Amino acid sequence: MAGIPDRIKALAELSPVEDLLLAILRKSLPGIRVKSLVDHHESFPLVLVRRDPSFGEWAADTRFTDSARVVIHCFAEDPNGDEDAAILSEAVRVVLRDAWLKHRVVPGRGHITRVDMNSAPRRASDWATATGPVQYADLPTGVWRYESIYDIQIRKPRSRPFPLPQISQ
Repeated sequence: MAGIPDRIKALAELSPVEDLLLAILRKSLPGIRVKSLVDHHESFPLVLVRRDPSFGEWAADTRFTDSARVVIHCFAEDPNGDEDAAILSEAVRVVLRDAWLKHRVVPGRGHITRVDMNSAPRRASDWATATGPVQYADLPTGVWRYESIYDIQIRKPRSRPFPLPQISQ
């Protein structure tokens, strides 16, 4: 048997927060690559979305909501890569805010019920921000990265992301 049984999948009430944000950002940023993982040979511009593992709280009723801290990296190349990455970071902020205020629902993923900027976009010179002795590789020459951190609250979808298949009797 490959994978996990459907009955186990059906227990899941939420999909990864990245999946919700990827859907929202991809729809609103046409022509921009929006991903949660980096390819070996990446192309730019790129928006990279990752949930911060150091944060997660159940501040409300967990039957209905989830919360996450999300780090969003915006990459752009020269010419004007620095300015383009900064502008892309601002565009991401507006998309997230509008998705919240306009109650945009992503079927099977839910919707944002609140978004707060925890850390404003800032220029960074490497692939990811290191917080310990491990340092990350420098970006390729001519590529710029801006990093922002958001606290997101999510209302789960009306139906579970992996519904139990109907079994005929």
